Formats: sequence, C-alpha cells, structure tokens
Amino acid sequence: MRLNAVEINSSFYRPHLAKTYERWHDSVPSAFRFSVKLPKNITHELRLQYCETALDEFIEQCLHLGQKLGCLLVQLPPSLSYEPGVAATFFTALRQRYTGAIVLEPRHASWLKAEALLERFQVARVAADPPVIERGASPGGWQGVRYWRLHGSPRLYHSAYGLERVQAFARLLEQSVAQGILTWCIFDNTASGHAVADALDLLDLHPQHLQA
Repeated sequence: MRLNAVEINSSFYRPHLAKTYERWHDSVPSAFRFSVKLPKNITHELRLQYCETALDEFIEQCLHLGQKLGCLLVQLPPSLSYEPGVAATFFTALRQRYTGAIVLEPRHASWLKAEALLERFQVARVAADPPVIERGASPGGWQGVRYWRLHGSPRLYHSAYGLERVQAFARLLEQSVAQGILTWCIFDNTASGHAVADALDLLDLHPQHLQA
C-alpha cells in the first residue's frame, strides 16, 4: 500500500456502523491513519450548538478505528461566523470526548479572530487551496499539527495539481515535518479523478512522516 492516510468524508453525510470502522481498521497496515470529518448535523445544522448527544454518537462510532484514528476534521459552513462563547462551549465538549488531533476548516473570515481560542484547545486551522478567507492558504491556530486540504484549483474539486505545483507543496510540507510537527496533506480534487495521482506524486518526493 503506497498511501499512508485517508480522510473519511462520507461521515459528514451519514453515520457509519461500528463494524464499518472496524473493517476499515483491519484493512490497512498498523502505521496507516484515518482522518474523520464531523457530521454536517453538528457543523451545518446544529451549527456547533446543543450538539453533545450528536458528538457522543459520532465519537463512539469512529473510536472503533482504535489507534488508527489520527485526526478529526471540523469543516464549517461559509455562513457560520465566529462567536467566542459558542466556539468555546463546542470545543470544550469535543475535547471532553477526544484528546487527539483536531483540525478546523473555517470558511468565514471572522474565524481569524479565533487563533487564541484554537491554541487554548489545541486545534489547528487548516491550510486550504484555494483559500476562501484571508490567510486561509497557511496553517493557523495551534501549531502541534498542520493539515493541508487541497481542493483543486482553478476548477474546484476537478483540477489536477500536476508535478510542479505538487513539488511546491512538498517543500512546505517538508519544512513542517522537519520542525517535528505532525503533518497531513489531503487531496480533495476527486471529482475528475486526480487526487490519487497527485498524492502519489507527493509521496514519490517522500517527505518522511507525512500523512498523505
């Protein structure tokens, strides 16, 4: 197996049975890691509020990945602005249930004011391409983990990155790895089938300890 990580995006749309997560756990090598996206019920419908029961259900499910659960991804809708009280209550509840790596992909510019809160809860802000907020192309928040989500540009979800752009990202990722930071890179340009080829090009450049 060439790839050493995958982002489970389907968890955003529907819950998965414990046995499904167990099957995924059993199907990959011991060093393989999964990132799991929080359900849209929590992020887009409940909008991070009054979601303790939903968090309980989600965490109970994905913990069946065992030690291969490497990260949780919280992607917010563009309409969801930063409210310090709501954010603090949400991340308190999430941290009570999960102590591992958490990354946040906000899509409203007001979340740039949340850096101190993200550091407090040890939550990294995703570096996204193409960025939808100022400074969105660079990792932010807590610096104990860095997570790139490459969605495809100029055509979102479709465009291939190609070797030259992959090399440019590889240099950034290698710098992060050299600093001893847990570093992820997820290619989300899946609509026209380019994600796997771009990820393999990245791994051929072989930054050590990179989750890609």
